[in-house]
Amino acid sequence: MVSTMPVGGLVPTATPDAADLVVRNAKVHTGDPARPAARAIAVRDGRVTAIGDDRDMAAHVGPATRVVDALGRRIVPGLNDSHLHVIRGGLNYVLELRWDGVRSLREGLAMLREQAARTPKGQWVRVVGGWSAEQFAERRLPTVAELNAAAPDTPVFVLHLYQSAILNRAALEAAGFTRDTPDPRGGQIVRGRDGGPTGMLLAAPSALILYSTLAKAPVLDDEDKKTSTRHFLRELNRFGLTSAIDAAGGFQNFPDNYATVVELAEAGQLSLRIAYHLFPQTAGQELADLTRWIATTRPEDGDEWLRLNGAGENLTWAAADFENFTQPRPELAAAYEAEFEQAVRLLTANGWGFRLHATYDETIRRDLAVFERLAAEGLFPAGNRWLFDHAETVTEDSLDRIAALGGALSVQNRLSFQGEAFARRYGVGAAADAPPLKAMLERGLTVGAGTDATRVSTYNPWVALHWLVSGRTVGDVVLRPPSNRVDRHTALAMFTAAGAALTGEQDVKGILRPGYLGDFAVLSDDYFTVPEAEIADIESLLTVVGGRIVYACGEYEGLDEELPPVSPGWSPVARFGGYRSADPARPGGVRQAELIGEAVGEAAEHLRWRARRGLAPQPGDADGTGFVDPCVSL
Repeated sequence: MVSTMPVGGLVPTATPDAADLVVRNAKVHTGDPARPAARAIAVRDGRVTAIGDDRDMAAHVGPATRVVDALGRRIVPGLNDSHLHVIRGGLNYVLELRWDGVRSLREGLAMLREQAARTPKGQWVRVVGGWSAEQFAERRLPTVAELNAAAPDTPVFVLHLYQSAILNRAALEAAGFTRDTPDPRGGQIVRGRDGGPTGMLLAAPSALILYSTLAKAPVLDDEDKKTSTRHFLRELNRFGLTSAIDAAGGFQNFPDNYATVVELAEAGQLSLRIAYHLFPQTAGQELADLTRWIATTRPEDGDEWLRLNGAGENLTWAAADFENFTQPRPELAAAYEAEFEQAVRLLTANGWGFRLHATYDETIRRDLAVFERLAAEGLFPAGNRWLFDHAETVTEDSLDRIAALGGALSVQNRLSFQGEAFARRYGVGAAADAPPLKAMLERGLTVGAGTDATRVSTYNPWVALHWLVSGRTVGDVVLRPPSNRVDRHTALAMFTAAGAALTGEQDVKGILRPGYLGDFAVLSDDYFTVPEAEIADIESLLTVVGGRIVYACGEYEGLDEELPPVSPGWSPVARFGGYRSADPARPGGVRQAELIGEAVGEAAEHLRWRARRGLAPQPGDADGTGFVDPCVSL
């Protein structure tokens, strides 16, 4: 018996039913209505073999069984992010400086300044999603002047949601932006009085200008892509994620950009189960791409670690709306339906399901009209799984139509990062219903939950779970009233069982039951009893996928599998890691003192920033005017 700590009452015996792993002394939430709670769990050959009390585990403990004492902690089924750009995120993870969880712009700029000094010539510093200005104490974006001061010679690219990107002087030069560079369709290069680019790029409303600029930065070689992906998956395991549905996305080409996860799967080195989608990348040849893919692969090809789940999240570019909530809703082409219908016919006739990016009800209604025409011919949905993603402004009438056609939904906490912008444009009433969670669930629709990480929301699923339960943004603004929130059990089911249903795996994962996959997490805090405000701070102490311990910290540190070192050595991840969470090991009084110190520093920094822009007196300014050129850098 391999034990992580003294365990009494369990004596190993030679038994043919010996488990590979037993976790005991726990508060197990199974998600299984037939047995919702237990104290222990046993896993053998990747599957749950027993759920019960500690004494029930004796028959499953053999000489080689690893026994782990959960010390009374909460266990939940492994989380499943139903909309995560995990493949793209993995390919770039070690190149990115993450502001996820950073509490002040002051801290973010200090990180950026330090990383610029560590970054070799020819490389960029990239802050790519997972944060919002609303999470900062200063409630603002960095300025171009601040980026120039922090990194005068190293290119810096800072992406803010689907709204904008800020480039320093060196990045403008590296990306080739000049006064003669034309604005791309759907995007704007902000220009100064001399006609030259200032360093601000705007999605107006298309984010393609942001992503095409980022695509000009150097990429990793093949070996470092594998290392980067493994470290990203370990970072996801840190929060109890055991599965994800990859939503593809712009600039993610098949099969080239999928090669890394395929190689890792072949080598048995994935620590997260991935069901992926295929997204035609070139406008005008979407049908040709779909036809070629249909001829070479089939949905659900693969295994429990890596499998194709269908097409999307776009089928044709003309049918895609955009979700920059600082801009008006885009008006889609008047006749996109003809090509869109051809794509849907092709997929359904060949047994392919799909998912559709659809932010606005106006788009959803037009798509539904196409589906209803095909259904009248008996051609839709033809037994195929299909769903709408996002659906912030979907109406109850559209939900009824989705239900009638056997569709599903996947919602993400994009408004926990963009909610204030949404409310300013559409009003607090519309924000209260965005998306209409209760109306979706009342119709019996399968509603999976996810993050849409990594370029909008953070990949930390507990931030999303907090948003589902509380209705609050990362800026602590309440948008959704209690009538449009869900309880903790429902929110967790949206991140577990519902995600499994979206990939047709509801009979093998999403709950903890004998015969199901042995995927679960031992949590740092009890999700069901911790104060609501602290849900976002939960992490996993021990994450298990198929009986493998893929992440371990605290008392369990060292039980997980060893990873190769982060490469390249100058990587931001090597210095700062990923999501920045408060250290739960610090005594409460110490952490409180630290927070007070941070707040004082942030207040002083904010006062200086205001003074330099003529909004407050300069420190020590006798007459109290303090007016200066607002473009002076810090």
